[in-house]
Amino acid sequence: MDSIIRSYDAVIFDLLTALLDSWTLWRTVAGSAESGMAWRREYLVLTYDAGPYRPYEDIIHEAAQASDIAPETADALIARWPELRAWPEAGGVLRALHEQGVALGIATNSSDALADHAVASAAADFEANPFAAIATAEAAGYYKPRPEPYRLALDMLGTDPARTLFVAGSAADVPGATGLGMPVYWHNRIGLLKTGTATPLCVERSLTPLLSLFS
Repeated sequence: MDSIIRSYDAVIFDLLTALLDSWTLWRTVAGSAESGMAWRREYLVLTYDAGPYRPYEDIIHEAAQASDIAPETADALIARWPELRAWPEAGGVLRALHEQGVALGIATNSSDALADHAVASAAADFEANPFAAIATAEAAGYYKPRPEPYRLALDMLGTDPARTLFVAGSAADVPGATGLGMPVYWHNRIGLLKTGTATPLCVERSLTPLLSLFS
């Protein structure tokens, strides 16, 4: 087990699902869990099928229209992006990794502007931003699970994929990150169904067990 524990130089996180509880904000703005989930599903389909990057905020609006969500509700979601909050244990996990000298990165499908708000929420417990790399779909030119956002984060960190643990939030991040040679810790908080045939290193409902891979 020691060889596995010491094999990771860095951790790259999915932002909106692995580190942040974006589900609650979507449900709250949509007005119900059912509407929020339907809207989120449409949004995921559109990002996965987008091809070259097109504005993230447009995709939120298009997903709302496809889900019978009013345009002003989509505007409200975007306006309330700074209200995103990290999962309860996220701050402690990030701090423990940071104090051990593990390089931290993010690969997110957010636009640059919305990623700024989301990263601020994820790093709320820190005086200075702990993330050495923040790769957005906008900067990469494509949405995950295409390889470009993951590759951009790896390039920014300067780490080898096999020595970089990816913490997935959505199911599609598992084959996406695995395809580039990164081992994947799937933080499957709400019990999403698996996508594809790639097998994660482990599947957990919390970020806390992640620390056992570095202790």
